[in-house]
Amino acid sequence: MIARVWRGWASAATADDYQRHYGSEVAEHLRQVGGFRGARLLRRRDGDEVLFTSVVYFAGMDDVYAFAGHDPERAVIEEAARRALTRWDERVSHHEVAADVVIDG
Repeated sequence: MIARVWRGWASAATADDYQRHYGSEVAEHLRQVGGFRGARLLRRRDGDEVLFTSVVYFAGMDDVYAFAGHDPERAVIEEAARRALTRWDERVSHHEVAADVVIDG
């Protein structure tokens, strides 16, 4: 499994807008990608801004290519996200998931 990690920053005034966008539009887009295995959006204060870290899980790099295109390290930023964020990483990193510890409900 591959974890795709990306960061973006928003002002305190627009942070909730970005979080809503991620939970609706981004989530819906990801659900359409074959090999999508889940996602987490992390949030924390970073000075006067809010830092978001997105971790998206795919079954393999072929699925990452299906999502991101021919340059898988290029960030995919939708227009609604660009309006809510003040800045973002233009590049993402990919990591092989070495351990996956979950709690069975």
